[in-house]
Amino acid sequence: MRRSVMEWCDDMFWSAPVGTPPPVTTIPTTTTGSSPTTTGSGAAVTGSQIRTVQAPVYHFYLQNNGGVPALGPEASSGKFTIGGTISLNNADGSKLYLNLNNTATTSYKPLTFGTTATTTNWGLEGDTIITTNPRQLNFIACSTSNSNFYDLFLQNGNDTPSGRSCSLQTIHLPCLC
Repeated sequence: MRRSVMEWCDDMFWSAPVGTPPPVTTIPTTTTGSSPTTTGSGAAVTGSQIRTVQAPVYHFYLQNNGGVPALGPEASSGKFTIGGTISLNNADGSKLYLNLNNTATTSYKPLTFGTTATTTNWGLEGDTIITTNPRQLNFIACSTSNSNFYDLFLQNGNDTPSGRSCSLQTIHLPCLC
């Protein structure tokens, strides 16, 4: 049986027969400010984390920081499902979709969360997250006023946000790095 990358990753972290639901655990919720919060026991959020693998944001994780996609601490990282779309899987069963703001006139395109997927060309090359049409794997991580979080943009050129320190990054599934 051919398996998807997501099935393989899930099995790497939890060795139970495919199709068996994960155990009930205490799970982190998405952040609404600069510090994570937790909920009581409930069904575990499924999906994979997405992280960076280069300084200065080595092992910072993609998450919802006050409604904005951001890189931050693992403790508050999101769990995502990746296909043609990328969805953030929330503890209440709802999803937010990772989208690109293609109306931006700069070469860096802000990432947004929405209840509808408007970006449907996400894909994987190995463990690296890309856009498939056009193919792009370069992102920039830019400092914010909170040193625990960085804004993330898809980079199509050389522009960077004025007055901010940014670094070129790729984003990955952690289990295949």
